[in-house]
Amino acid sequence: MITLIDGLSLGSIYALIALGYTMVYGIAKMLNFAHGDVIMVGAYAIMVTLSCSLSPVVAIIVSVVLCTLLGMIIEKLAYRPLRGASPLAVLITAIGVSYFLQGLAQIIFGAESKPVGSSWKLPAIPALNKHGITTAALVTLICGIIIMVVLTLFIKCTKTGSAMLAVSEDRGAATLMGVNVNKIITITFAIGSALAAFAGMFYLLQIPNAEPMLGAMPGITAFTAAVIGGIGSIPGAMVGGILLGVVEKFCLASPLSSYTVAVKFSLLIIILLVKPTGLLGKVSREKV
Repeated sequence: MITLIDGLSLGSIYALIALGYTMVYGIAKMLNFAHGDVIMVGAYAIMVTLSCSLSPVVAIIVSVVLCTLLGMIIEKLAYRPLRGASPLAVLITAIGVSYFLQGLAQIIFGAESKPVGSSWKLPAIPALNKHGITTAALVTLICGIIIMVVLTLFIKCTKTGSAMLAVSEDRGAATLMGVNVNKIITITFAIGSALAAFAGMFYLLQIPNAEPMLGAMPGITAFTAAVIGGIGSIPGAMVGGILLGVVEKFCLASPLSSYTVAVKFSLLIIILLVKPTGLLGKVSREKV
């Protein structure tokens, strides 16, 4: 039971990051490999805000606002000029942005890991601790579910969400119907980056240390989760994230702990061999 709760909690973090990947790919048709480093920026924003003796609530708000603005800036400066370029050019640019953010963080904060602060700690709940369940795991799981439900309702029940679905389905037709494609893609990057900020916040609840490479491995794992679920599918990103989180925690609690990474990526290969589009992905058909 404890391992399952921890797995669902970790899976919620992966799902939030994977949602950023899958939304950007589904709407802008590009892979934003700098997405994982936005998590790192959010973590450092929390660390710096707390070091100024401000409350954790203020730190969370600062992190979300900063990551949202960063996502919009990255889209406008790095990706929008390449809107009609080849996928390879966009991919190389994304990797370049990723290394730029990591290098900038090393210049400002140094390469070593830094503690976030003693105020960044949830109070223990005796009833949970008695069963081996941490407060951080429970809060991460509950908040993660709430955020994913709110995002799903936003996509399905708002005008902006409908415009996102339209751009994802057919960008040209959406433009003819009066949808501002550039605005929708910017909003998509903003939402994805805000989700990355929340993922960084939950990650710090598990491991209260910030470092320049903080978002690298979670970002790769979340991208794997997005592919497993079906890249471009929002429910698929959620399913893939939860699945990988549970698999990772059960592997760590078993004799296979040394092979956890191998098991996760083997799962990706097996699923893609059986269903190349991912668990909830759709086969795209192009007219000749």
